[in-house]
Amino acid sequence: TYIGALPGRIIQKIRQAGVNNPLFMLDEIDKIGQDFRGDPSSALLEVLDPEQNFSFSDHYLEVGFDLSTVMFITTANQIFDIPPPLRDRMEIITLSGYITQEKVQIAKHFLVPKQIAENGLTKEQLRFGNVVLQRIIDRYTREAGVRKLEQNIASVCRKVARRVASGENQAVTINAKNLKNYLGVQKFTSDLVSERGEVGIANGLAWTPVGGDVLMIESTWMPGGKSLKITGQLGSVMQESAEIALSFLRANAVRYNIPDGAFRKHDIHIHVPEGATPKDGPSAGITMATSLASLFQNIPVRSDIAMTGEITLRGRVLPVGGIREKVVAGSRAHLKTLIMPSGNKKDLEDVPDNIRSKMKFIFVDCIEQVLDAALIRSQKTQKSAVERLLEV
Repeated sequence: TYIGALPGRIIQKIRQAGVNNPLFMLDEIDKIGQDFRGDPSSALLEVLDPEQNFSFSDHYLEVGFDLSTVMFITTANQIFDIPPPLRDRMEIITLSGYITQEKVQIAKHFLVPKQIAENGLTKEQLRFGNVVLQRIIDRYTREAGVRKLEQNIASVCRKVARRVASGENQAVTINAKNLKNYLGVQKFTSDLVSERGEVGIANGLAWTPVGGDVLMIESTWMPGGKSLKITGQLGSVMQESAEIALSFLRANAVRYNIPDGAFRKHDIHIHVPEGATPKDGPSAGITMATSLASLFQNIPVRSDIAMTGEITLRGRVLPVGGIREKVVAGSRAHLKTLIMPSGNKKDLEDVPDNIRSKMKFIFVDCIEQVLDAALIRSQKTQKSAVERLLEV
């Protein structure tokens, strides 16, 4: 069922190992498919399930064999792409991706010397600084590992090697000014946030397979029939977070001085930019609630603050995952204050000290604490908010 696959591979490899309890590595198990050619996941159930594999029957040799003493290790990039019946039989060990500081050290001590040697150069002929390595990581790669980083370093080394082969013996130092000459125009822009607070726009922190990211969540409204529109290629979990945030504000409209007509006479639109990028996960609830509260009250949200956490219908803030990557993303975007659930306080131990010491963390248990910290409240803005809503 896979290009290049051969029958009886498991029994063949056990015969090759010479023992009946070897270690098997199944790489990228999330890439298996299911089509007219067959269903590999069903076959793997017989292999990986300890309740079944003691009597595994190879369909090529039709010989029963005990696989219960074999240790299987599988790898995957996306856990959600593994078929659920197969995933239920696995013990999941999550390995977080490298952060920028770790990638810089890997490149400095391993990737750069390796590529300089492979391209026939010496350390005196080519030098990379820490700043330029970080620029390559932030602006030319988007990955959890260092594969693309090594490819970019190799590209620079090849171009310098060509110059040396042409007779130019001058030493080259790669810096921010000449990096474009070797790698071209940057492929990615760094995380940018608005310089001033705006109504209906809140900064959220998200976890992605290639690290943390800062998402700007926008809300607006227009005359209509009280419908909710959600765009930005959001997954089902984030769409539910938006609906929960709106339901909470509708249920607590009196507390927040929101006239009932604001909901009955308007369509509400929530958008997360970069619509071409799929987004999902239970961590944007309080960000959406803050964006909507800012919109209904006409009070801007602080631009120097970002947040992560899930919200319930009662306004409680629930802990989320990926704190290490999210904090690093906030630091990269030059945000000084982060709001996160109290239940995630323990996760800050995984954040490097040099990043944690430069940031302020506000731990919250309910949405009231989030709004008090994130909204720029003043008597003038509160008055204009009520007048604006009463006019609508």
